[in-house]
Amino acid sequence: MNFVRSRLSIGNFIGQRCRQVTETWSHRGMCNKPQEVKAEPPPPLTTAPAQATRAGFRVPGYKPSEMDRRILIWSGRFKTADQIPEFVSFEMIDAARNKVRVKVCYVMMAATIGACLVMVIMGKRAAGRHESLTKQNMEKKARWREELERDKLEKEAVTLSEKAQ
Repeated sequence: MNFVRSRLSIGNFIGQRCRQVTETWSHRGMCNKPQEVKAEPPPPLTTAPAQATRAGFRVPGYKPSEMDRRILIWSGRFKTADQIPEFVSFEMIDAARNKVRVKVCYVMMAATIGACLVMVIMGKRAAGRHESLTKQNMEKKARWREELERDKLEKEAVTLSEKAQ
């Protein structure tokens, strides 16, 4: 019980120290110079409306590739490839990619759960046949030992025949 109390008191002490350090940091800055406020330059005199200047910066569209066309169809945005216009907005492509990405994630989750169930079923069947990894490893090692013994006997036979000659 005393151990727990000592741990709690140490935690409180450390917490208080951390609070003090962060409070002093918030009062002290790395730079002592006051921040200078720059005056904004006056806006240029233009006679054209603001929307006309913004339209020049907007990308007119995105020509979808074959994969993008498939993604647009898979996401359900369009029913057939003939319905897809020549240029689509990047936002539409991005939304379709996100939708397909989520669908693929769901498929991968379902496949993972299915594979886990298959492994459980296969493991239970193997246990019913009294098969185990330990038994398989023991059999494999016994085969290796037999092969090693055969190799040794063959080498001894070769060396004996060479000595006899």
